[in-house]
Amino acid sequence: MERNELYPVFLKVASLDVLIVGGGNVGLEKLTFLLKSSPSARVTMVSKDYIPEVIALAEGYEVELIKSAYKKSFLKGKQIVIATTDNLEVNLEVHRDCKEENILVNLADNPKYCDFYMGGIVTKGNVKIAISTNGKSPTAAKRLRQFFEEILPENINELVENLNAYRKTIKGDFEDKVSKLNDLTKEMIRMKKDS
Repeated sequence: MERNELYPVFLKVASLDVLIVGGGNVGLEKLTFLLKSSPSARVTMVSKDYIPEVIALAEGYEVELIKSAYKKSFLKGKQIVIATTDNLEVNLEVHRDCKEENILVNLADNPKYCDFYMGGIVTKGNVKIAISTNGKSPTAAKRLRQFFEEILPENINELVENLNAYRKTIKGDFEDKVSKLNDLTKEMIRMKKDS
């Protein structure tokens, strides 16, 4: 059985500079999911043409649209790049350039050339769950996302806020705090099972 060796991280993309190469349907999909999860993301898009939906979406966010063919110079200052064109040669050029510059890159729908995947994401207030299928099935990730959106209670954010407030009142070192929070959450789960 193949193992998923990906290490999940949650990036503060509002403090990073993201480049999306391509302005078609795949570019729209990547931009939509990025902005849904991180509305303050700083994004530059470069494409010879943009579909109207990309232009409309970009207007409400910090998204710069550049009408041009891809050039390596567009990588300057970028930390994350997503190539979404329908031209494999251009996408591979983006990949080569990013590797030379040590920039994380994702070639949409081409896992072999991805440093990261944009998996399914469930957000309920401060709670965020990321789902990965190791690049094997975006459809499965989508279905799992829908499942978790349905089963997570709407008030889960209230629980997180309350636990955070409680954590601030706990005295002691890190180990003491973890122990007390573990005891409290175990008791909460036990009470839920008993009800």
